[in-house]
Amino acid sequence: MSPAPRQHKARKRFGQNFLTDSAIIDRIAQAVAPRSEQHLVEIGPGQGALTDALVNSGCKLDVIELDRDLVPGLLAAFSVKPRFKLHSADALKFDYASLLQSAGERLRIVGNLPYNISTPLIFKLLENAGIVEDMHFMLQREVVERLAAEPGSKHWGRLGIMAQYHCQIENLFDVAPESFRPQPKVQSAIVRLTPWQESPWQPCDLAQLGAVVQSAFAQRRKTLRNNLKGIIDSTALEALDIDPGARAETLELTQFIDITKAIHA
Repeated sequence: MSPAPRQHKARKRFGQNFLTDSAIIDRIAQAVAPRSEQHLVEIGPGQGALTDALVNSGCKLDVIELDRDLVPGLLAAFSVKPRFKLHSADALKFDYASLLQSAGERLRIVGNLPYNISTPLIFKLLENAGIVEDMHFMLQREVVERLAAEPGSKHWGRLGIMAQYHCQIENLFDVAPESFRPQPKVQSAIVRLTPWQESPWQPCDLAQLGAVVQSAFAQRRKTLRNNLKGIIDSTALEALDIDPGARAETLELTQFIDITKAIHA
């Protein structure tokens, strides 16, 4: 079955850039490798280019599309598939747990995420990591670099720390602007996030960890002593073998966990 008709004009307010490069679409589909017994969720199917490759695997496929003008084309193209269901909804507000149909079922999430909502949407999906098998996203390359960053990197920050607490991150491959219509002004990349089956990190209250990380990076050029003032003092940081004069970007994830646990001991 061919994708939905390509007559829709991309809307800036939805951050729409439609993927049109068949070689890239095939490469994404190969990376996802859906199987018939799996339950996939596609966020922002657009005109159905990737949807076509996913649904033909025979998997159960729920798609979430905010732009109501795209709904008729998607239904015309895919509603004949017995395991396809379209949700005309906002992915930022969607209840992903409502899609589960059996105990122990986990979702595989795929999406070409609009750049303007990618970070808040990733944080929302991380909250649902317990019901997710893996996630494959098309994102602005800078966002992928932040997700996969290591300590000491200019990209290391709240997004990467919180994502890596939940998931293993793999930066798969870049996608050029020429692969889209209209062409975005930035480079894109495909990333895979796989929730840990056995976490390598110490258990930690996620809200508390997030608050510590956010404070530590409040002003990147300032030291931990300044950014964490009123939260934890220099003596307590030194007791954790952490230099109060260091910047947050130099700390390992385990050290942020140590700080969090020390504050809330």
